[in-house]
Amino acid sequence: KSDSDTYTCDIGDAQSRAKLVVQEKPCLFTKELADTEVTEGEDVTLHCETSKSDIPVKWCKDGKSLRNSSKYNISRSGFEAKLVIHRAEERDS
Repeated sequence: KSDSDTYTCDIGDAQSRAKLVVQEKPCLFTKELADTEVTEGEDVTLHCETSKSDIPVKWCKDGKSLRNSSKYNISRSGFEAKLVIHRAEERDS
């Protein structure tokens, strides 16, 4: 994207000019979330991977955003995004 600019080609007094616009490639899932089963009381980790490492991700349950807490641990390392649910309960399904 940083290559977007106006470029010129000069030959003596003549000049040709063109504008280059580089569109940002969309971020896609390269590895999607997978259905997971866990025994009640155990920790469970959900993870996915994206095509860009610098795009923030948002974890949600029932349409509500999740945040780091004693129940949830949210992390991002490179292309991988992780959600750890501590001491899973039936209501976490």
